[in-house]
Amino acid sequence: MNLALERFGVWLRSTVVCLCGALGVVSADVADIPLAVSLLVPALLACGVRLYALRRPRLFPLALLWTLDAAVLVLTGLSQPVLGGDGGNVMVEAVVGISVVAFQYEWATRPVAGAALAASGAVVCVLGDVLSSPGHSPDLIPLVRMFVQVTLSRAAYLIVRALARAADRSAAARAAARREADAAAARRATEREYLATLHDTASATLLMVSQGDGRDWSWLPPRARQDLEALSAVPGFETGSIDLAALLGCVPEGEGKARVQLKTRVDGPLAIPSGPGLAIFNGVREAVTNVARHAGVREAELRAWTEGDGVVVELSDAGRGFDPESVPARRRGISGSIIGRMHAVGGSACVTSHPGTGTRVQWRWHGGARASQAGDGAHMTGVPRPPRAQPQHTAVVRFIRGQLLYGAQLAVLLISLVWQFAISLRRLMVHQDVYRPAWAQTAAFVCLAAVAVTGGAYLLRGRQIPPRVRGWSLGSVLAVSAVCAFTLPPEQSTGPADWAFGVVGWHALFLLADLRVRVYAAFLGAHMGLNATAVFLSGAPTAAESAVMGISTISACGFQLSVGVLMTYLLHGTAPAAGTAAAQEEELRTRERIHEDMQRDHKERYRALTATTVPLLVGLGHGVLSPHDEEVRLRCGVEAARMRRLFAESDAVSDPLLNELRACVEVVEHQGVTVSLAVRGRPGEVPVEVRRELVDPVAVILGRTRSTARVTVVWTPRAVRVSVVSEDCADGRGTEEAAQAHDRATDAKVTVARTTRGGSVWVEADWRRPAASGVDLT
Repeated sequence: MNLALERFGVWLRSTVVCLCGALGVVSADVADIPLAVSLLVPALLACGVRLYALRRPRLFPLALLWTLDAAVLVLTGLSQPVLGGDGGNVMVEAVVGISVVAFQYEWATRPVAGAALAASGAVVCVLGDVLSSPGHSPDLIPLVRMFVQVTLSRAAYLIVRALARAADRSAAARAAARREADAAAARRATEREYLATLHDTASATLLMVSQGDGRDWSWLPPRARQDLEALSAVPGFETGSIDLAALLGCVPEGEGKARVQLKTRVDGPLAIPSGPGLAIFNGVREAVTNVARHAGVREAELRAWTEGDGVVVELSDAGRGFDPESVPARRRGISGSIIGRMHAVGGSACVTSHPGTGTRVQWRWHGGARASQAGDGAHMTGVPRPPRAQPQHTAVVRFIRGQLLYGAQLAVLLISLVWQFAISLRRLMVHQDVYRPAWAQTAAFVCLAAVAVTGGAYLLRGRQIPPRVRGWSLGSVLAVSAVCAFTLPPEQSTGPADWAFGVVGWHALFLLADLRVRVYAAFLGAHMGLNATAVFLSGAPTAAESAVMGISTISACGFQLSVGVLMTYLLHGTAPAAGTAAAQEEELRTRERIHEDMQRDHKERYRALTATTVPLLVGLGHGVLSPHDEEVRLRCGVEAARMRRLFAESDAVSDPLLNELRACVEVVEHQGVTVSLAVRGRPGEVPVEVRRELVDPVAVILGRTRSTARVTVVWTPRAVRVSVVSEDCADGRGTEEAAQAHDRATDAKVTVARTTRGGSVWVEADWRRPAASGVDLT
């Protein structure tokens, strides 16, 4: 909005200086024309430089721009005594008056500069009066009128800016609510996808290991390694488009001696289809691993930037380097994980290295049709697509347009009322003896005031003016124009006695603000046509008189038409542009929020598996642990039970705690264990964190039970107790592992008691509800 207002002010002032200056020269004597031109031409050149500065703002310091604006005022003021007569006075008053108004928009964000230029305009008017009429005191009426104009223009800007800022805040609040909803929906969908992946990979593998011996386990190592890779993959980036900058921030650097410190320089956000995005991410991860293994250094630089409609990512190190041509074909770290992966999604990758000179790996993705194809191919079932900008764009544009329209109507209504009662009323009272008849002009004034009050009543109540009321109001305003034009002497048209000519257009603009500018232009044409007809019916005016009327028409109706053009541009140009920018920015923010949440969720999930599941898969995948070992099978059974409890956590059931316990029981029953489950008391609500801590010790004991176990759930008004008794817990390690599980607990306030007698193990998890909860479990 500020940019549009600045352009409006510069163009308005330059146009007025050009047109009014030309008409002022026409009205001057022939002998004065050369000197007047010598003053006005530099003013026009200064306006031209100011227009050029709109296209190249960095080339012109603010001090120079302010000096150019002040020079226009000074040169125009000096032309007043040169031109002389009514034409010179009217021209200078029009140019300076419009200029000081335009300055409030050109320098809207720097009100001190705008006020200083307005004060300079007042000084120029006084100087022009003194030089053109020596010995006479300057006329204060134009100064008062200029002060009113400057005050109204600044007030109008503040009103529109306040509504625009309110629109920004409200749109931001709505966008934040949508972002939270989209992020929550994406997290739920990704959680379901992650649980499904966990169920189909690690859970199934561990369950098969726990259930038998004497098999051919040759399939297990590669399967365990694949499961481990699936668990360590970053979920949530499988949607149609991702922010590559956020994704590259998640590249693992390794740990301990194998850690590579990455110096990341990424110009983000970088929106890219998920297929090439994930290919680059996985390739960078593999390249960082190669740095740790082979480069002999522990530092690397990661850069990413846009190139045309594509993206370039580069990883470089200053290590020992190598000859890429000498790498055997069976080594697929470069050919498969880096180059082949990018070729598969339509991109490219290259490795540049020489012994002793370090290594540089570069990934390139080119946008266009291939980007769409790769992005479409990257969709996964159950994972939400990123939010689209178009639905948000329509709603945001409609809202911003409504706020801008409301602010503009308030500003125009204020100008109409203040101008009518501060400027026009005085003219009407002073020139009563001029009108023929005077009562018609007074009635027209009252009618115009009634139109403003009627329209303002609708506006202040937040309602649109009904079409019928608007039609009658426009007809009344046009009738006021006709009455005032034909009851005023022709020689007084657009002069000091013509109070209606400059105020009628503001009332019409207030009524027609929501329509296209051509409608308002037609009204102004009719208004000017009525006044011109009244003048020409009494005879054609002279060239000088025509020039003076033309200057007055430009300063009044021309300015009003330019404001109408500005309002149309704000409503139909700036508002859609702002809505598009806001929607695109919000789309990126939502994507970043979703990616951040999913990355954080992934880290939490992976951290929960690190102490138990991951070591099992690593050991099984690399042959460190044998599925023939009974202890290994028991550990796999425990982890399978824990995972089944995790799957049951999201079920919509009346008793989630019992549902999760039954999930654990079903796992061990598949292994031939007999389990009896008993419930005492009235079930109630238990937070999910507490349920995890209550069930986990039971899952550990059940997973290590060989034959029979008994699980009991007891509900009391203030506590929930879950106990398990195993008749033959393997090697008594269940109590130790249950203790370790409890030590990993959060602040869930769950206490675990353990007792061992011979081959029997009894474990009880107890949670006492805080007294302030107020929930009755009886």
